[in-house]
Formats: sequence, C-alpha cells, structure tokens
Amino acid sequence: MRWNNLTRPSEFILMGLSSRPEDQKPLFILFFTIYLITLMGNLIIILAIYSNSHLQTPMYFFLSILSFIDICYTTVIIPKMLINFLSESKTILYSECLIQVYFFLAFGNVDSYLLGSMAIDRYVAICNPFHYITIMSFKSCALLMAISFIIPCLHSLLHVHLVNRLTFCASNIIYHFFCDVNPMLKLSCSSTFVNEVVIKTEGLTVIMIPFMCIIVSYLRILITVLKIPSAAGKYKAFSTCGSHLTVVILFYGSISYVYFQPLASYTVKDRIGTLFYTIFTPMLNPFIYSLRNKDMKQGLKKLIVRIKSQ
Repeated sequence: MRWNNLTRPSEFILMGLSSRPEDQKPLFILFFTIYLITLMGNLIIILAIYSNSHLQTPMYFFLSILSFIDICYTTVIIPKMLINFLSESKTILYSECLIQVYFFLAFGNVDSYLLGSMAIDRYVAICNPFHYITIMSFKSCALLMAISFIIPCLHSLLHVHLVNRLTFCASNIIYHFFCDVNPMLKLSCSSTFVNEVVIKTEGLTVIMIPFMCIIVSYLRILITVLKIPSAAGKYKAFSTCGSHLTVVILFYGSISYVYFQPLASYTVKDRIGTLFYTIFTPMLNPFIYSLRNKDMKQGLKKLIVRIKSQ
C-alpha cells in the first residue's frame, strides 16, 4: 500500500513471520501454545513465591516482579500477533503501533534493570553475607525497583516521541511481527539521523547501565567464590547464580545480535533473533529458575500440595 503527500499513515500492515497462507494456522497454534506456557509458568512462579514464607527474600521478590513483567512483555506482542495470523488484513492503527512500541521498550528495559538488580542482590549475598539484611533492606529494594521502572519509562517516552515526529510517505508495510523502532525507521522518508544518534547514545547507555552492573557483580562474585577453599562451597555459590546467568546470556545475547548493527542491515534474520528475547526467553525463564533452584523446587512442591489439599 502506497500513498503520496501524507506525513502520517492511519494504519500499518504487519507482515509477520510468514506471508504464506498455509503457514498462518500452524504459526497461530505454535505461538498460542507458547503464550499459554508463558502465562502459566510465570503465574506459578509468582504464586509459589508469595505462598511460601521461606521465599520472602529480596532475590525472590525481584524474581516475582520479573515474572510479572515477562507476562506483560509478551502480552504487548503475542495477542496482536495471534489476531494477525487469522486475519487477512494484518493491520494495526498508527496510534496502536506507537503504544506497542512504548510498552515493548518499557517492559523490555524493566526486564533488563530487574536482571541488574538481581545481580546486585547475588553480589551482596555472596560477597557480604553478614551485612546482607542491612544492605538489601526494604528501602534499597524499593530504590532499585523505582530505578528499574522510571528510567525505562522515560527512555520509551523519548523514543516514541522521536518516532512520532517522522514522516511516512512511501509505504505502510512493516516487515516485522510487531511495531519496533528499527523497522519503523526504515519506512520513514524523512531524516532518521536524530533517532539513530539517540539509539546509539542514550539507548546504548540505558541498556549498558544494568549490563555493567551484572558484569561487575559477577566479576566480584567470581573472585570471592574462587577464594572459597571447599569444592562444595564453590558449587553452592555458583549454583545460586547459574539460573540468573543463563537468563542474562539468553536475553542480552539476542538483543546484541539484533540492535548492535547498522539500521540498513535490518533483515529477516533480525526478526528471528527478536523472537528469542521477546517470546522464547519469557517462556523459558520459569523453567530455568525452577529447575536449577532448590528453594524454588521446594516452593513449587509446597504450592502443589496446598492446591491438592484445597
């Protein structure tokens, strides 16, 4: 669909993962199943944490918030994606597209900052265990939570505002399965120089803050753990961090692959890469944290026993 002398389309067309009609129903079934698993898995994690007094610690508090954000994150993308699989038009209103961009960026960055907060929590627990309760107090957790929400929300608002200033006069077809900044910039017929500079400066800074917290925290943890004389002590320390590190690698690995490259090279491969941090990672998080964590396993067992007894 093309038009002339317009600065803003009334709607966009999302091409999705495949344009072939025979692929739409199988893709619908696949992603509907993934969405249900994501919802159920993260809800179970939240219920297990809040129904077990032994899991009322900062680490599991952040994990419960992470699970809630993962539900919100996928809900921003998958429902519209599922509708488009069964629809011939595959359209999204311009205003809905901007709303989707805002919440996608906001929840994605909240996810990132929560992972940073969890790394700080692990650092304090392993490197300063005797001062853990004092350092990771209610005020400290509240401050980390405030930072984890305020910075991403302001960051998202800035990028949506810059996208809204662009002129679209060539095409309204977005070659992606949801509204994202880079595919929208490629459609613009006005200069995207400011947008790209902000992405490479402010955007990179916002992403790197929690990432650097994670790197520094785990370097300090590694140094501390290597000083532990017993092999059992080292294993116990590493096992408490294994789940978190796995999630961090999946999340930041896929984001780096998609975003740390020139805008002109944004292709179909990037759509596949985007699937990992938008859909697969939120689905896998509950399994990673529950299968590799003894406390979570016990919490889940207690939750199952309680449900059966009721």
